[in-house]
Amino acid sequence: MLKQQLNFKLSQKLSPQQIQLMKLIQLPTQAFEQRVKQELEDNPALDSGKEKSEEYEFEDEFKNDEPANDSEVIETEINVDEYLSDDEIPNYRLQANNYSKDDDEKTVPYASGTSFSQHLKTQLQTFRLKEDEMKIAEFLVGSVDESGYIRRDVPDIVDDLAFTQNVYTDEESVERIFKIVHQLDPAGVGARSLQECLLIQLKRKNQTASVELATDMLEKAFDQFTKKHYTKLLSKFDITEDQLRAGIEEIEHLNPKPGGSYAGNLRPVEHVTPDFTIKIKDGELELSLNGRNAPQMHVSREYNNMLKGYKESKKKTKEQKDAVMFIKQKLDSAKWFIEAIRQRQETLFVTMSAIMHHQHEYFLTGDERDLRPMILKDIAEEIEMDVSTVSRVANSKYVDTPYGTKLIKEFFSESMKNDQGEDVSTREIKKILEITVGEEDKKKPLTDDKLAKILKEKGYPIARRTVAKYREQLDISVARLRKEI
Repeated sequence: MLKQQLNFKLSQKLSPQQIQLMKLIQLPTQAFEQRVKQELEDNPALDSGKEKSEEYEFEDEFKNDEPANDSEVIETEINVDEYLSDDEIPNYRLQANNYSKDDDEKTVPYASGTSFSQHLKTQLQTFRLKEDEMKIAEFLVGSVDESGYIRRDVPDIVDDLAFTQNVYTDEESVERIFKIVHQLDPAGVGARSLQECLLIQLKRKNQTASVELATDMLEKAFDQFTKKHYTKLLSKFDITEDQLRAGIEEIEHLNPKPGGSYAGNLRPVEHVTPDFTIKIKDGELELSLNGRNAPQMHVSREYNNMLKGYKESKKKTKEQKDAVMFIKQKLDSAKWFIEAIRQRQETLFVTMSAIMHHQHEYFLTGDERDLRPMILKDIAEEIEMDVSTVSRVANSKYVDTPYGTKLIKEFFSESMKNDQGEDVSTREIKKILEITVGEEDKKKPLTDDKLAKILKEKGYPIARRTVAKYREQLDISVARLRKEI
């Protein structure tokens, strides 16, 4: 049974200009420069440089001109509702000047040199292999990941060789070629597990007593070694602590990721451009916005003159009116973009200024224990902006401080109560936890229960499970795995 009913709904929608402004605010410096470059290419009415054009006027120019007939009436206003329709793909998303993060410049500089895979294939040429054997070897080399491992089972490799390389072989033949791949440099490449990777490297070393012991530990007691059950290892191999220490030292000098040691490996080179700079002058903090975020932009004088020429002409044809509507659209867009850049600068500076003053003590000392509890809402209320705006600034921007370049979102943290009822940052507690673990006796590392007791004595009453959570966030192992002899 069909029913009809009328519902009233109040909704708030952002204009296309507001959406683009939010996206501009979200962009870090390098992406913002690409966005400005794109806008300069798309809009001929927008120029860069220090020259300033005169203000253009066009509000009433069509009102004074009577059209020759009804078909020559030119619409001068844009209906915003058409951009904010409920269609699956709104019109504004189809506009050429709309911008999204998908349009960001994806070009990333790479380190020069030969690729890791090609480096390994070149080494294969030094071995005398039959045609099928070379195909298997090249396939294995092509399966090596950036860490230097082949993380695939031999049966799967045999199947893939048949389907993709038209090479029909068996597991025994693949295992034989694996031994050849394991002779390539860097040592340990082509291993299928950490255990195999370390053993390959040990077998290339001079076979001293400590190397032989290290090999035995990896082959016969790998699980006990990784879990640091030193007492069991001493008993199993009937050795002294000094001998065990020497064997462990041999293993610790091995490379668990041989692929990472290849200097020619093509990897993206990450470049971080600070969006802000904080300096200390005469004991006071000084904030500045990267000048690349404030490009000199102005409306094209040429387009402005074209509009004036139309206004001064006595006879106006329909073609002229069509042309002037195009000019008007471009000038509107240029003027809006210049204003959007100004608003972006203001928003970034105001937001970062509020963060700097909120974390005043930290920026003066650089000690993370001086970080105050701070959430997005705190800054949003202080600068009277939306939380989403603060989030856009914090999540993608960096600030150059006297203590290094930091991601702004790292200054935000939840609060907890200390034993005096004061709000303290969880970052402060984590820093103290990190220091406590760093100063512990590694022969008897502190358990989570003992860490919780120590933190409580220092005025931070937190539960053992909270200590465990913070420890994991700091990438600190459990006590048993931190043990040394």
